[in-house]
This record gives sequence, C-alpha cells and structure tokens, in this order.
Amino acid sequence: MNIDLKQLKDIVISASKVELLPRFNTVERAYKPDGSVVTEADLIMQEQLTSRLKEAYPDIDLLGEEMTADQQQSLLTSSKALWCLDPVDGTSNFAAGVPYFSVSLALIENGIVTLGIVYDPIRDECFSAQLGQGAHLNKLPLSSKDTGLSLQRAIALIDFKRLSSELATQLVTEIPYGSQRSLGSIALELCWLAAGRGHIYLHAKQHLWDYAAAHLILSEAGGHACTLAGNSLKNNQLKPCSTVAALDKSLFNQWCDYLNIIPRP
Repeated sequence: MNIDLKQLKDIVISASKVELLPRFNTVERAYKPDGSVVTEADLIMQEQLTSRLKEAYPDIDLLGEEMTADQQQSLLTSSKALWCLDPVDGTSNFAAGVPYFSVSLALIENGIVTLGIVYDPIRDECFSAQLGQGAHLNKLPLSSKDTGLSLQRAIALIDFKRLSSELATQLVTEIPYGSQRSLGSIALELCWLAAGRGHIYLHAKQHLWDYAAAHLILSEAGGHACTLAGNSLKNNQLKPCSTVAALDKSLFNQWCDYLNIIPRP
C-alpha cells in the first residue's frame, strides 16, 4: 500500500504536541478492569488520530488500545489493511510526570506489519521503519552493531512484574547481566534497544499495540526477537505474548541460551 511516511509522521507528531504535551503530568488517572491506567489524554489522542488518519487514508480502519475487545477482534479478523495504535504507551509514566512515554502506530497488511512509527514527544524523537527499507531515528539510519559485550556486561531492559516468580527469582539471585532497567514504555524501550540504548530485553506480557510498530523498527535495524517459547511474534492476534530481544546477534544468542530458548523462524 502506498503510504506517505512523512505525512504519517507529521500527523502523529502534530497530534502529540497539541494533545499530549499540554496534558503531561496534569491529568487524572483512572483504572481499567485489568488494572492498567487510562487518562483523558489516551482517549483524546485515539480520537484525534483516528479522525486524522481516516481523512488521509479513508480505506484503512484503525484498531486502538482504548477500544473494546470485541471491536478489536472484529477489526483484526478483517482482511483489510489496518492501523494499530497505542495512543499513549507508558500512561502510568505520563500521568505521574515521568518523561518516558510514546505514541505507537503500525500498519498491518495481511497479518504483516509493513510500517511502524514510535514517537517520543518529550525528546522529539521519531523512530520509524518500513518493511525492507530499514529503520530510522528522525533522519538517522539505525543499524545493528557488534558491541563485543558478553552477557555479563550487558544492560538489560526487563519488566519483572509480569515474569513468572521462578524466572524473576532466578534473574535476581543469579544475575546474568551487568545492570537492569525497567523504563515503562514497551514501544520506546524496544526502539531504544534498536538505537543501542540498552543491550538485551525481556517482557512477559505485551499486547499487539505495544510491540507491532517497535518490533518492526528493531527488526529493520538488524535486531532479533522471539517469545519465551522461541516463537516469532505474531501480528494477527490479540492474545498477549512475551518478548526476548537484542540488537546484537551474539548477545541475543547468549540471552536465549541463558533462558533455555531455541528461537524458531
């Protein structure tokens, strides 16, 4: 599908500057049934981007995080091209005034993500990728580099909350990496991994809107990812999945070996 990437970036960036930044650390939070945080900003951003994208690309529907599960499933089972949007990835950070959150938008065609944008309004950094055409941070290309690091020297981006108690305990008592961070925006963490701002990654429960765009960006930068079961990440299901990842192939292999994973295509 012919998409103007510059136009798409402009839509996401302008909406973020108008709707998100003025509300940063000024909105009240509410809690969804699953315990996750939602704010006025999430709802307004989804409304604004749905409207702007429909105006620019009237034939493409949009699946957003703030829809009902029935609405999401109905859209995902359609054979049409589909936008997949997380209007604020890192809402807890956004509401608390922690300057680490993002807007994530992916285009899914026949179950394949063909375009991804992750925008960080605080740093004015726009990560983007098109399938087969590489990844960029603003105008700079992103590419895989051999760090030469062993797993024991790596910076790990890990969300412990959703790991099994056995694996979480193992990682704390048998620390296999140099140091660990949990920053609070899945999409942005994967993009930071693609930019070399961290070396290995682990999250046990990500939704499609969390990872669709960022996984393409990481992949197009030369990175590697799979689930804890060793499977490829799927882009045609709502069921949450785990993600094990690294930009550096050697570190990815070491990380998978430690976790007893055999990645499958």
